[in-house]
Amino acid sequence: MSNISDRYPSGAVRGRMGRSSSRGSSLLNQLVPSDRASASSPASTSTSTSTSSAATAKAASTAASTSSSVPLAMPGRQPSAVERRGAFLALDVQHLYDWIRQGWLVIAGLALIGALAGASVVFLVKPRFTATSEVLVDPAGLKVVNEDLYASAGQLDGQMLAAASKLRVLSSGNVLSQVVKDLDLVRDREFVPADATGDPAVIAVANLRKRVKVESDQRSFVASLAVTTEDAAKSIDISATMIASFRKELAKAESDGASRSVTGLEDRLSELKDAVNKAEEQVETYKREKGLQPSVAGELTSQTSLNQLNTQVLEAQRLVIAEEAAYKELVSGRATLASADNPETATLAALRTQYAQTQQQLGVQSIIYGARHPVIARLQSAAKALETQIAAESGRLRVAAKARLDRAQAALAALTSRSSSQSATVFTDNEALVQLRELERDAQSKAAVYEAFLARAQQLNERGQLDTTNIRVISTALPPQNRSWPPSLAVLLVIGAITGSAIGLTIAIAKGIWREIKNDKNNPGNEGLGVARTATGTA
Repeated sequence: MSNISDRYPSGAVRGRMGRSSSRGSSLLNQLVPSDRASASSPASTSTSTSTSSAATAKAASTAASTSSSVPLAMPGRQPSAVERRGAFLALDVQHLYDWIRQGWLVIAGLALIGALAGASVVFLVKPRFTATSEVLVDPAGLKVVNEDLYASAGQLDGQMLAAASKLRVLSSGNVLSQVVKDLDLVRDREFVPADATGDPAVIAVANLRKRVKVESDQRSFVASLAVTTEDAAKSIDISATMIASFRKELAKAESDGASRSVTGLEDRLSELKDAVNKAEEQVETYKREKGLQPSVAGELTSQTSLNQLNTQVLEAQRLVIAEEAAYKELVSGRATLASADNPETATLAALRTQYAQTQQQLGVQSIIYGARHPVIARLQSAAKALETQIAAESGRLRVAAKARLDRAQAALAALTSRSSSQSATVFTDNEALVQLRELERDAQSKAAVYEAFLARAQQLNERGQLDTTNIRVISTALPPQNRSWPPSLAVLLVIGAITGSAIGLTIAIAKGIWREIKNDKNNPGNEGLGVARTATGTA
């Protein structure tokens, strides 16, 4: 109370809303006019002194019981603006009840009018029907080929973003334009009114966008598509066409991406092909300039020739050794010439065999006939002839062996010389082969890149012909049982009645407040004290 008294030096107490404040205000207002009346008519003051005293005591006790919720106005003091505003807002349930009771006819009338207006909506507004479909959008798609052009998102967040991106396509302008084109909605007055100006296709797409609603589940890859039109069958047709166009748009997007990749690869293929041809031409030119010719085994011809020469040198060396050993045996007379494989030694062996037989017969016959017998002379003559033939054959064999040895040595010398020359050629070719291998590696790497690009281009070209989108309709749009707009007749009646009642209540309360304001203006002494008079009290 001390704070309130300090705030209002005149002793007025700031009040709040409540019935008690209204009653206290009424009592105080009765006190103020009594002072004024006593000043104007002294005669009546003396006759009502006891009554005024009793009324004053009663008013004081009643005001004290209001818990200081009413501003106390002192005689001869005008209330401040704050006091007038606070007193004006001090309304209680009783005043509201009185105002509503006074305007009940208005309230009832407006409620009836609202109910009738709500009922008329059913007959004035064209009904609309909503067809709902549910679509499952798998962000991974179908994996038809390995190393696909479009990599699937591994993490759940990436999959959700991929699915959300695909669902945005469902209500995109491309899909809606395709639906308008397929169903010829430019001729439908629901989507293109008769008085519309501009491109009919654009207008139809804009109106169709307003009648389409796509909602996605945040914890799954399922989305619902709701289409609202004035005809149930039309809503179903639009829903089915939108889903079909959605699939085509996703497939077209993947095909366009593959086509762009193929175009980029083909642009590079021509350059890669030229680079490969140039590298291979450099390899062949280098081989031709250096005389590098590969053999069937893959090594250079010079190396193959050297290997063959080395083999021939080894064979010639073996032959020289054999011929030299044979010649030495012939020269020493220790050769075993009884080899039937060699015709020449076989002749000498036959002569020696005959000579040995003749000597044997000569010895036997000498014992029988004696040294001077004609048989012995004949045998001796035959033995000498054989000796002469053996000596001549041995000489011939030595000459032939020497000739063979000379030929073998000459052949060995020639082969050795050729091998040395070929070795120098091989060394030169090996040095050139290092640079050749570098050129071949460059050509092979370029050829590998070219082949990889060529294979990838062919694969992507075929990939663009495939539809790998995994879009499934899990709930097909069915004919709606009831219209989605406007609501039913009962609901419209209730909504209209409530709206009308609310307007009537607002009007009744506004009229009550206006009457209070007029009363305050007509009674300047009570202005701003927040006296809410009832109908009987103001009369």
